[in-house]
Amino acid sequence: MQKTLFIIVNEDRFFLSHRKEIALAAQKAKWNVTVVCKDTGQLQELEEIGLKVLELPINPTGTNLLQEFRTFWFLYKLYRKNRDAVVHHVGLKNILWGGLAAKLSRACGVVNAISGLGVIFSDNKMGMTAKGILAVMRFSNKRSRVKVIFQNQEDRSLFLRHGVANESQAEFIKGSGVDLNFFKYMPEPESDTLKVVFTARMVKEKGVMELIEAAEMLRQDYEGRLEFWLCGRLAVNADAVSQEELEARCDGKYIKWMDFQKDIRAVLEQCHIMAFPSYYREGVPKSLIDACAVGRPIVTTNSIGCKDVVDDGVNGFLIPVKNSEVLAEKLRILIEDKALRLRMGKASREKAEREFAIEKVIEKHLEIYNNIWSQ
Repeated sequence: MQKTLFIIVNEDRFFLSHRKEIALAAQKAKWNVTVVCKDTGQLQELEEIGLKVLELPINPTGTNLLQEFRTFWFLYKLYRKNRDAVVHHVGLKNILWGGLAAKLSRACGVVNAISGLGVIFSDNKMGMTAKGILAVMRFSNKRSRVKVIFQNQEDRSLFLRHGVANESQAEFIKGSGVDLNFFKYMPEPESDTLKVVFTARMVKEKGVMELIEAAEMLRQDYEGRLEFWLCGRLAVNADAVSQEELEARCDGKYIKWMDFQKDIRAVLEQCHIMAFPSYYREGVPKSLIDACAVGRPIVTTNSIGCKDVVDDGVNGFLIPVKNSEVLAEKLRILIEDKALRLRMGKASREKAEREFAIEKVIEKHLEIYNNIWSQ
């Protein structure tokens, strides 16, 4: 019997940036791989690299009950038809509905990848929605052949504490990995204008407004020889920064909103500093892993997920959340000290080589898939 794997992610573009290498490696290892995701215009790219694709009916940020049921019902029917498959869910909503569908349809095996718990779990005190999500996942995970992959220890502890997963189910993989041969180390560009880059969706919890505030604090001293590049698409959820708000705060010269950038490697190579003041409950941010690989100093928050990419004072600085003043202060230090930027950039690359190589991530995923299949 051929080994069958379904990888379920919210959107095609997320798959291409975060899970493509894993799927291709599984296919090379004789797994029959199908990617299930929403089409945002890049689905054809998945087919062009030789992957089978199914379009997932999902609203990644929606809460409409009818839409949620359609997502669940689609997955339930898929799993019932392919009971011998291993299904790999990436992201909270896919884990919620996919895990339930897998249990009710008696799918062969399940891998749930916690890639960040987001806004719902950001507060210290969980609300009813968070508790309800944990309850559904607790029910779904009470079966054999289930593995839960965590990217940081805080998420792992939360799930174990609430009985959502047990020790035998819990696996740890620090982030989605990076291709170190593609994201090569590049010393910062020689330029009269330093560039600070931020790459993420335009969501308030990612720290967009704090970064803009920090930029304004530095404007008087550095305008004309410093630029802030905000690279990321607009979001549609309630916590999104609107296009009108971005255009009002970004002048296109000193502070630039550059929308989604497909070639993030080229962006990082043109920049000098990565700033990522997120207070969203991250897994381990791919944008920071990529910045590490290219060799950029990083200023980010001492929050879940973000702090796993920066050794404070070694390859960057950790700052308190929602604190634009300290952000501006740490950016000023890096702006003024080229030798420090270069030293921290090299340390970032070394950390990427030690901790984030895609080969290690692929090897661990294939091990998990094969262990589930062989049980």
